[in-house]
Amino acid sequence: MSHRPFKQLIYPQFARIAQALASDRRLELLDLLAQAPRHVEALAAETEMSTANVSQHLQTLRAAHLVDSHRDGTRVVYRLAGEDVRSLWLLLRTVAEERLPEISRIVQQFDTTEAGTPLSRGEVMRLLTQDEITVLDVRPAIEFASGHIPGAISIDPAEMTLRLAKVPRDRPVLAYCRGAFCHFADEAVVLLRAEGCEAYRMDGGWLEWSIEAASGVPAAEGDRRP
Repeated sequence: MSHRPFKQLIYPQFARIAQALASDRRLELLDLLAQAPRHVEALAAETEMSTANVSQHLQTLRAAHLVDSHRDGTRVVYRLAGEDVRSLWLLLRTVAEERLPEISRIVQQFDTTEAGTPLSRGEVMRLLTQDEITVLDVRPAIEFASGHIPGAISIDPAEMTLRLAKVPRDRPVLAYCRGAFCHFADEAVVLLRAEGCEAYRMDGGWLEWSIEAASGVPAAEGDRRP
C-alpha cells in the first residue's frame, strides 16, 4: 500500500505553521504576546505598524491556531494559543541563534558591554532562595501584571530613570526583561552601576523563566556568572 496519499495530506498541515511563522513582523508579534496578551492598538504602537497591518498578521497567526482572541469591551485582545506556542517561539529563536552567524554579529553590534556578564538563572534562583538580591522587572507594566518572578519590583521602562533612583542599594540588584534580545535590563544595569550600585542582568528573561517554572525543565542558557 502506498503511503504517498497520507504524506500529501499531512505535510501541508505542517507547512501551515511554517508559513504563519515566515514573517519577521509576525514573529515580533508572537514575541510580544509571549510576554502578555495585548489588544491590536497596543501591538501596533509597540511594533510601529498600522492597526490594519497588525490585524492582518494576527489573522494569519489565528488561522494557524497560534493565537486566540477575546473581546474586552470594544477592543479585541490577542494572546498565544498555548504554552506550546511559547516554547515553539523560544526553540525557533534558539535554533536561529545557534545556526545563523549573522545573529551573533548583530548582537555584538548592539552589545551593551557596560552591563557586564549576566547571572545564570540557576544562580538567580539560589540568590532568591537565600534572599540575597533585589530583583527588578524592567518590562512594561502590562507584562509585569501578566506574570513575573516572585518578589520582583516592577520598573516600567518609561519611568526607568526616576524609579531606579528609589531602588534600595543595601544589596546587589538584578534586572531582567524580555530576554537576550531586549535591552531594557542592560539599560537598567548601566544606570545602576553608574551610581555605584552592584547590579547585574539575568541570562535570558521572563519567557525562559516562566517556561522553566511551568515545566521544571531548564530552558537553554549559558552558565555565566560575574
